[in-house]
Amino acid sequence: MQWLQLILALSILVVIHELGHFCFARIFKVRVEKFYMFFNPQFSLIRAKKINGKWQVRFFAPNVEPAMVAEQDAMGNDKKDEKGNTIYRPMTDEELQALPEDDWRRYPDSTEWGIGWVPFGGYCAIAGMVDETKSATDLASEPQPWEFRAKNVWQRLCIIIGGILVNFVAALLIFGMVLFHWGKDTLPISQITTGLYYSDIMLGEGFEQQDKILTINGAEPEDLGDITQWIILEGKQDVVVLRGTDTVRLTMSDDLGTRFLALQNDFDRVEREKARADKTYMKRNYLLVSYFMPFVVDSVIPGGAASFADMQHGDSVVGVNGMMGLCRAQIDNELIKYPCDSVTLDFYRAGELMHARLFIGDHAHVGVYIKGLGAFYTPQHTDYTFFEAIPAGIKYGWDMLVMYVKQFRLVFTKEGAQSVGGFGAISNMFESVWDWHSFWHMTAFLSLILAFMNFLPIPALDGGYILFLLWEIITGKKPSDKFLEVANTIGFWLLLALLIFANGNDIFKAFF
Repeated sequence: MQWLQLILALSILVVIHELGHFCFARIFKVRVEKFYMFFNPQFSLIRAKKINGKWQVRFFAPNVEPAMVAEQDAMGNDKKDEKGNTIYRPMTDEELQALPEDDWRRYPDSTEWGIGWVPFGGYCAIAGMVDETKSATDLASEPQPWEFRAKNVWQRLCIIIGGILVNFVAALLIFGMVLFHWGKDTLPISQITTGLYYSDIMLGEGFEQQDKILTINGAEPEDLGDITQWIILEGKQDVVVLRGTDTVRLTMSDDLGTRFLALQNDFDRVEREKARADKTYMKRNYLLVSYFMPFVVDSVIPGGAASFADMQHGDSVVGVNGMMGLCRAQIDNELIKYPCDSVTLDFYRAGELMHARLFIGDHAHVGVYIKGLGAFYTPQHTDYTFFEAIPAGIKYGWDMLVMYVKQFRLVFTKEGAQSVGGFGAISNMFESVWDWHSFWHMTAFLSLILAFMNFLPIPALDGGYILFLLWEIITGKKPSDKFLEVANTIGFWLLLALLIFANGNDIFKAFF
């Protein structure tokens, strides 16, 4: 289900990204030869083209041959390059008109639309542009009026930026529509009367369990997301907490972010090992800070350890083996220390302290369902009208983009590089069951990521083209088509290496 959601989300985002390029190309009267969702080596699942006012559609058909012919010398022999390969050139208008009536190459003004069979991508083949679909040798010797390279630099810049712009705008609109349809639930830190639960790394920074965070660098965090973002991603260090009735000021370490990532990676490795040993084991996440939640039984699982100890709905577990005053997270951490063993649980029932001896098995399962956060706190729900949702979505999307950009700097650390994931890691960000709210929220977030990644000044990405166009604007000198071909080739192999590294991390984590 997660993979289906990923494929659908990426399909939507790739199509709208390429539509951004397509629309600007057509505005400036540049031919778009092909528009494909997914890649189509050798053949296409579907391809269609409008010819003489009528659509022609082909299913599971071989790809149309490029409208190219071999260049010939004065003797009528095919020209060769220094490597002995035949040199091709685009067909002239006369050669195109000499093709049979049903040959799609005869109608270059009409775009070929299609769906390929290799997912996770797509392309928009713009005439006269050196990109992943063609090299410099595929272009005519002289720029044609309907080609990308024949347009002025500002028009070419608009065509390139079109994809990034559409992804960014789409993300903001989707966020806005999510807020309009579902509203927004928040649980302010100020409402958490029991305080917060801190991980070991935060305890090492001077926090104590149930401290209430008042300010971080003088600003009041709204929720747990603000705390993690400000401390880890933004590196804010000055934290003021309420400890009982005392106000305490703490200063975070400079390397807290990288140490947190290292601990997160180690914790994730241990959890993967447990999950591989037991397919029913539910992996946990290493959280910087969470709610100090009580361990209150919602229901007892028939046949589970708690059922044999006669535990009941409403029992509030507060201790393990005599260690008292524990919250839910602390109890979970204590239980996993006793696999294939018995433990004594201390719990309150109707105000009376009781004890039960349980054999929790090799998975350290008590055998109960626990009451969630909603049983103790009521989140603040905000509904939005259509005209309120649009600016709220823009603000939310912008904040998400800023957060992602700040997080991106951690990728260049050793710990951050180990956290980089590919398609597998992205698919895990979706829910394991279909949920439209989660799907559209994740799709909008991925649209922001796609816009940002394409803006990076790497050849073969839109950002690489933007960089070369800005160079042309500043210097007045246009890079040659051969230079662009070489740069795109280098960029392609660089991106391929990053793709292999990211997905290699996923594979490594799946088996080690």
